[in-house]
Amino acid sequence: MKSINLDITKAAQFLSEDAVKAYEPKVKVAQEALEAGTCPGNDFLGWLHLPSSITPAFLDEVQAVANTLREKCEVVVVAGIGGSYLGARAVIEALGNSFAWLINDKKNPTIMFAGNNIGEDYLFELTEYLKDKKFGVINISKSGTTTETALTFRLLKKQCEAQMGKEVAKDVIVAVTDAKKGAARTCADKEGYKSFIIPDNVGGRFSVLTPVGLLPIACAGFDIKALVQGAADMEKATGKDVPFEQNLAAQYAAVRNGLYNEAGKKIEIMVNFQPKLHFIAEWWKQLYGESEGKDGKGIFPASCDFTTDLHSMGQWIQDGERSIFETVISVEQPNKKLLFPHDNENLDGLNFLEGKRVDEVNKMAELGTRLAHVDGGVPNIRISVPELNEYYIGQLIYFFEIACGISGNVLGVNPFNQPGVEAYKKNMFALLNKPGYEAESKAIQERLAQEA
Repeated sequence: MKSINLDITKAAQFLSEDAVKAYEPKVKVAQEALEAGTCPGNDFLGWLHLPSSITPAFLDEVQAVANTLREKCEVVVVAGIGGSYLGARAVIEALGNSFAWLINDKKNPTIMFAGNNIGEDYLFELTEYLKDKKFGVINISKSGTTTETALTFRLLKKQCEAQMGKEVAKDVIVAVTDAKKGAARTCADKEGYKSFIIPDNVGGRFSVLTPVGLLPIACAGFDIKALVQGAADMEKATGKDVPFEQNLAAQYAAVRNGLYNEAGKKIEIMVNFQPKLHFIAEWWKQLYGESEGKDGKGIFPASCDFTTDLHSMGQWIQDGERSIFETVISVEQPNKKLLFPHDNENLDGLNFLEGKRVDEVNKMAELGTRLAHVDGGVPNIRISVPELNEYYIGQLIYFFEIACGISGNVLGVNPFNQPGVEAYKKNMFALLNKPGYEAESKAIQERLAQEA
């Protein structure tokens, strides 16, 4: 099998000679700390060798539950937020039909995502859509009390039971949660739901290769064994004993830190020229933003869909403040073929493209953009993916995960905690007068009164 590939030459040229190579010792120490479990956040390293530890029997168990949902449901709603849904959605959108939600597919249920916002209109419209549907729910929450997900699950659970009856609902509601504790675990045990465990040592943003991601992906009809195999092969290809020149993750971590520390590049824009990769970038933004953005440090992760965003953000990228670099994910071979047609009148002047594949036009747009942006002072990293299938997406997932762990350690932060995420929750609970937050409620009301 082929592999994803990394080209850092158009980024390294913005650094002093051998600057990337100079990061080799730091990267090596960072990766060895991951392997030895001596780095900050070492109680959340369960993802590190997860791909190679997943057994065929476990994947068969996940697939069996997915098959039950596929047989009994027209729609499966994945209730989760952050890492509890982004990884699954990234894979499903990358591999699926772009118009799947419009197609009456008898083989595969429609996969929908909720519990990632508190939009009343969104939730009302979702419940209205589900009124005449046979639907199931995958409730993904370690605690079962995350506000966005818990609120949504309560609505969906009641609706599912009302429409299908409690006995049928029991077979089409699945919990992915803690092994022993929490509201979601208590509910699953009480109601008799099938459940899967979120490992204690795997944080949400690193959990796509646990049942958090594998179950929804299998429900959508994709090959989770190939996905895991791709990740396992990348785990081997990026191990701590792989030479720096051959270790894609080590090189990516090195050049990112070099651009940040030596060239003052504070923003990384993840770019794709394939709209199916939009949610890969969304997943990547959480992975890197939540892992590196702390202690007053961190590269800000942003994303653009090209060529679409070249007609909006393209101006800023080309001529704006030179605080950015780009990482482009390029798909070498599309899965479908479409040729540009001839037109007798040629009013648009595009007959010179007659007979060419649409992807050839897209590839020239990609190359032209990269050349223009590099000429405009934007360092450019390129990750090429042979094609969009489960195996290469699995490679891509693990590549970004291990590179993130290494990069965060080089940066000098704990890549596996997220203390800043709790600040808004504390204020929200105080404003809602949640029991136990009386002191915070009083303090925030006094503050708002002073600011009024």
